[in-house]
Amino acid sequence: MAEVTYLRVGEDMPDPGTEGRWVTIDASEDGLFYGTGCSRTSSGEFVGYMSMAEDDTSLERAIRAAQVWADRYGVPRIWVLLNT
Repeated sequence: MAEVTYLRVGEDMPDPGTEGRWVTIDASEDGLFYGTGCSRTSSGEFVGYMSMAEDDTSLERAIRAAQVWADRYGVPRIWVLLNT
């Protein structure tokens, strides 16, 4: 299961390096939580992640949805920024 790390205001996610496996969840001013990310399949194909509207309504739902995707595509960490 991907580890969840909370970023401080002004802190950026570290460079994901050449593997390019990452997921972020960003809180918005409208009270929603948007997830984005990218990884590669076992055959090397790019796969992208963009959260679905029904998962943006709470942080818990956003993290659960991101965890499912991260586990499927080998993403080790989900970066969360709550204060924009």
